[in-house]
Amino acid sequence: MPRATTNRYSRSHETSAKASSSQTTSEASGSSGRNPLFNTERFGQHILKNPLVAQGIVDKANLKPTDKVLEVGPGTGNLTVRILEKAKHVTAVEMDPRMAAELTKRVQGTPEQHKLNIMIGDFVKADLPYFDVCISNTPYQISSPIVFRLLSHRPLFRVAILMFQREFALRLVARPGDALWCRLSANVQMYATVDHIMKVGKNNFRPAPQVESSVVRIVPIDPPPALRFEEFDGLTRILFSRRNKTAHANFLAKGVMELLERNLRTWSAERNQIIPDGFNIKAEVESILETAGFKESRAAKMDIDDLLALLSAFHEKGIHFA
Repeated sequence: MPRATTNRYSRSHETSAKASSSQTTSEASGSSGRNPLFNTERFGQHILKNPLVAQGIVDKANLKPTDKVLEVGPGTGNLTVRILEKAKHVTAVEMDPRMAAELTKRVQGTPEQHKLNIMIGDFVKADLPYFDVCISNTPYQISSPIVFRLLSHRPLFRVAILMFQREFALRLVARPGDALWCRLSANVQMYATVDHIMKVGKNNFRPAPQVESSVVRIVPIDPPPALRFEEFDGLTRILFSRRNKTAHANFLAKGVMELLERNLRTWSAERNQIIPDGFNIKAEVESILETAGFKESRAAKMDIDDLLALLSAFHEKGIHFA
């Protein structure tokens, strides 16, 4: 994430310059039990078998003929073949070499073959190419890493259409005051707008997962807020540790004051600034919370603007969270 360029943050940003495939056996066959061909359980994958759902997900991306698409976890290609019909190029990142081989075989000899590049490996660690759109039936075990990897990618993509477990998706779109509003909600919505666009029942997968799924649309804020993600995440980590407790109570939790004082001393030393004798970090933090008007606020009801205002108040006093 970009480094801070100012001590005062807000959500106000200027605008920056900037065909139907035949149904295959891999889509139609299979049961709700263990996948007989691939060890999908190992990678947390559930193959989407319903062609109507697959087409619906691709349609939601509103692909252009000039688009370069990144697909994460393509499996046997039920989404991939539909993306290839509409996009200029697709890079598919697949962890399982056997899945990648099946996908290669599926497009071999077709007009779309030259439009597909398959990368075998871990998406979270992969060196990603430029892409306009990301589409993914996301392996459940990398739900959070995939979101933050995408939001930290530069240059920014236009849109991501991602399928997650229902509860994870609802946390992404939760608003302040909602039961599911949490650190994840705030951290993602700081950098993107997120919408819930489709529910997907578990019987649409092979093997069927134990939970329902949802598809969300993520659109990065462009240009992104000019602050380090680690700073914002450090603040939300403290505030959401007990989301229904007051901000004051959470800052008094074990280890928090010690962490903030270490950060302050490091920050001051790097700038050759002297911390006065008798400095009291607890008194300083309480003063900041009181002056900024957030001493009795609770993370469960604090919105993005509240969190940014509080972060700015701490930074003005030289107190950092990363």
